[in-house]
Amino acid sequence: MAQLWGGRFTKETDQLVYQFNASITFDKRFYSQDIRGSIAHVTMLAKQGILTDEERDAIIEGLKGILSDLETGKLIITTEYEDIHSFVEANLIDRIGDVGKKLHTGRSRNDQVALDMRLYIRDEIGEMDELLKDMLSTLLSIMENNTETYMPGFTHLQKAQPITLAHHIGAYFEMFRRDRERLSDIKKRMNFCPLGAGALAGTTYPLDRFFSAELMEFTAPTRNSIDSVADRDYLIEFLSAMSTIMMHLSRFSEEVILWNSNEYKFVEIDDGFSTGSSIMPQKKNPDIAELVRGKTGRVYGALMSMLTTMKGIPLAYNKDMQEDKELVFDAIDNTKGCIALFNGMMKTITFNNDIMAESAKHGFTNATDAADYLVNHGVPFRDAHGIVGQLVLACIDRRCSLDDLPLSAYKEISPVFEEDIYDAISLKTCVEKRLTYGAPGPEVMKQVIDECKKYLNY
Repeated sequence: MAQLWGGRFTKETDQLVYQFNASITFDKRFYSQDIRGSIAHVTMLAKQGILTDEERDAIIEGLKGILSDLETGKLIITTEYEDIHSFVEANLIDRIGDVGKKLHTGRSRNDQVALDMRLYIRDEIGEMDELLKDMLSTLLSIMENNTETYMPGFTHLQKAQPITLAHHIGAYFEMFRRDRERLSDIKKRMNFCPLGAGALAGTTYPLDRFFSAELMEFTAPTRNSIDSVADRDYLIEFLSAMSTIMMHLSRFSEEVILWNSNEYKFVEIDDGFSTGSSIMPQKKNPDIAELVRGKTGRVYGALMSMLTTMKGIPLAYNKDMQEDKELVFDAIDNTKGCIALFNGMMKTITFNNDIMAESAKHGFTNATDAADYLVNHGVPFRDAHGIVGQLVLACIDRRCSLDDLPLSAYKEISPVFEEDIYDAISLKTCVEKRLTYGAPGPEVMKQVIDECKKYLNY
């Protein structure tokens, strides 16, 4: 078919070149944003007297008909068109005649695609935010039910100090809460309307760009027409935010994978989120967590590709920038999918509370509290540190925990120890006496949980 830009050319584009140049296979996904932008554009054109009210109404009716037919499947987007913009415009002209040719008055494909992409990303940010909010609700439910579920806290992947499951899950709550804040920041920064920037230098038509921006709920029009069509910063920021979300999901997945192993047995993953082995009947594999961890690299790759594509592009628009769509679309699909699947896994996961508590008990996680016991009885901390180190060695020799070491063995190393040492180093005591804000003590955890509820508008 003849291209919308074909007047300058004297022969048909080579088919291979056409296919290489076309974007219809991927930019078709923002057909609704393209139509919404066009409706706002012709509404503004009529307000400015550039179109008559009758022309505006005919174009809007035609555009709404195309949108309705696309949503019901009556109209199918095909590759005979170069991009979604030419598809919509060509179908509009077929339906309403020559008046449809006035749709593009005062507009370039450069500012049109910039508008469509901003509208699309704004919508996607909203959907991703809702997915994160739902996952935060799942994590909050786990926190509420596990303020006294003891487990080891780790540093260097070694047992360090006793904490609670609520406290551990709360760390991820904070991560995903920050992710939502990042998305909100991006939305604020990108919410400026490029429509009316033209190819790069605006237009001679008396457009009301502020009115167009208002119609589509933008904060204001963009301030520089060159930057309007050359800017992809918001996509880089969005890819960066998605990379951070995926990094958080990957870290969490890694822990679920470890906790699911025979060596830990902290969790039981629901059958719906696991698979088996084709040869080993005993296997129950954490495939969802592993795939989330794997797809993180894919989203990182999109960010690096986008940065690399943009680094050498002079102002204003260049065809290289068409590469933004497939990268961003793929990253969005994978990030949203991973959030939803991980959330589903966490909603159905079972925590083995007794095994987690035993792991904390037998990992010398209460060694610091034994040292604090000595300090509270007048022993300098540096000496206390050495004494408890000897206690740990004694336990290793006896193959027992500090809780099970007899008092006589304690006294052999330091006569300061008395019977109350066992209460001082119990998991319950170790956790409950940590009452600083942000610590795992049940009382302060409940305070944090109440704040989390307010944040989620419970």
